[in-house]
Amino acid sequence: MDSGQPQTLGAAGTTDHEPRALPPRGSRRRPPVKIVLFGLVLLGLLGIVALATLREISTSPANARTARPVLAPPRPPLTAAEEEYALALWPIHNEVKAGALKMTLGGLSYKLGELDRAGLKARIEGSTDTYRRAGLRIAALTPPASLARAHEMYSDAVRLYQQSAAEMLRVVGDGRDEHLVAAHPLSMEASEKLLKVGDILWPSEYKPN
Repeated sequence: MDSGQPQTLGAAGTTDHEPRALPPRGSRRRPPVKIVLFGLVLLGLLGIVALATLREISTSPANARTARPVLAPPRPPLTAAEEEYALALWPIHNEVKAGALKMTLGGLSYKLGELDRAGLKARIEGSTDTYRRAGLRIAALTPPASLARAHEMYSDAVRLYQQSAAEMLRVVGDGRDEHLVAAHPLSMEASEKLLKVGDILWPSEYKPN
């Protein structure tokens, strides 16, 4: 064998250029994940286009003339008596909102470990005192007949906040977080009542999401 010629035989006596074995005919490669996702997105887009087309047909000018939305009549301005009641309730309203925010943030800080039981107790007791004073001041107000329902609703909201605070205080005694869970819907219901009254008396008031 000529030493000047490169070796072309492998260890088994075969050449390095031997063709690789083909995969079995029955086996198929799965489609890449990107292709599957693209197909799902495409189907979703086609569905959106189809729905938009159907909506456009259903809201054509011919159908729009027979199905115009009815606009609600503008709300009449407050009377002098209603305005006087709204002005008297406004500072109480601000204190109640501040007490509710302090109580909510206290519960969150406690859950995050930023506040111990003693700190949580101080927060809740401060809000409880706010609700107690607000209840007395609200009871001293005499609303006009047109706002009697709103007055009752606001009183209910303050009572719900008091119940929520009392439930949260139980955490200080036994450390069970179930009390925070039970207090949450009470606070939510109270907040909804405040929003409803605020929409009547102060429609331009900022309403958080």
